[in-house]
Amino acid sequence: MKKLSLSVVILLFFPTLLFAQLQRPYKLSELNQNGIPRLLDGITTVQQWGEKKEEIRRSWLAFLGALPDRPAVQYKIEAETTLKDHIRQKIVFNTIYDDSVTAFLLIPQSVKSKKTKAPAILALQPTNEQGKTSVATPFKENNVNRYYGYELVSRGYVVLAPDDLTSGERVYPGQKAFYSAPFYKKYPHWNIIAKTLVDHMQGVDLLSGLGYVDADRIGAIGVSFGGYNSFFLSSVDSRIKAVVPICGLSPFTGDANPQRWGIRDWYTHFPKMNDYLSKDEVPFEMNEIIALSAPTPMFFYVAQNDHIFPHWQRIAETLNDVYSLYDWLGYSNRFQYSIGPGDHDFPVEIRKWAYDFLDQNLKPVK
Repeated sequence: MKKLSLSVVILLFFPTLLFAQLQRPYKLSELNQNGIPRLLDGITTVQQWGEKKEEIRRSWLAFLGALPDRPAVQYKIEAETTLKDHIRQKIVFNTIYDDSVTAFLLIPQSVKSKKTKAPAILALQPTNEQGKTSVATPFKENNVNRYYGYELVSRGYVVLAPDDLTSGERVYPGQKAFYSAPFYKKYPHWNIIAKTLVDHMQGVDLLSGLGYVDADRIGAIGVSFGGYNSFFLSSVDSRIKAVVPICGLSPFTGDANPQRWGIRDWYTHFPKMNDYLSKDEVPFEMNEIIALSAPTPMFFYVAQNDHIFPHWQRIAETLNDVYSLYDWLGYSNRFQYSIGPGDHDFPVEIRKWAYDFLDQNLKPVK
């Protein structure tokens, strides 16, 4: 009888160990010297890409930790305001672990009078303590370039703008906005991004169940904090059919402050990132996470004078690499990005381009 090699024995009986050996962390110093890891390096067939994509997905999900099963979605309307072209409902919907999410649901006036269903947008908030208010209303103290939920409802979209945990009406008692320490006291072995992803997926459940929404035409948009949360969401939820991240991409490569993703005094994204960084390592690169959504239509905007994510050359390198993947797959028209001279913002000319992109890919009811 032929003896099995040690590697075959590991594959048969301990497949997760073999995967852990294959998916090694990257040396950050090497990335800073050589550039981002290329998605198509060593890939010559679609099957090979599919295998690599699944490897990236497993690694990403393992890093995120649990994405618990969601309860059947339920929501209640706490207030309703009739505006010129839409109805704004303040709602509360349930999520995992007996938690709830406060949100604004914006419904075009024209939707209920039409027999066809409307597309929908999950409008994810930037780092703004007002949460949902900052994107779903013309809040006078807010940056006027951040009303993207309010503007998109006027284009025929049903818009859900949730408060993310630590902001809006979901700030922990006795804490300032975006202070996540109470979350980690309750869930010391998890991370708040995974919880936020589940909350957003529950929001997609809600939109999908509305009788006037076309569940096959749901997109996501966000600026900064909402920007990376939008492509994080599409990486784990294929129901998102178009994604618009604005000034929300920050690859580790070239970042003078990669610690932004680890433990901080205020909002801590991934506590275990510190263990990697202390060893000059990162567990993945952002082009890989974006690529998990391919070939979903995506539009990115990058600002060359962004004071938060200033390493725009490496950001451009990241996006160009993802574009190369889309082009290789035969979907070059589905991946667009713009790099401009502005700051960390969503200027009017970019908003028009982004909204037209959403219209092209989600085809709103006129």
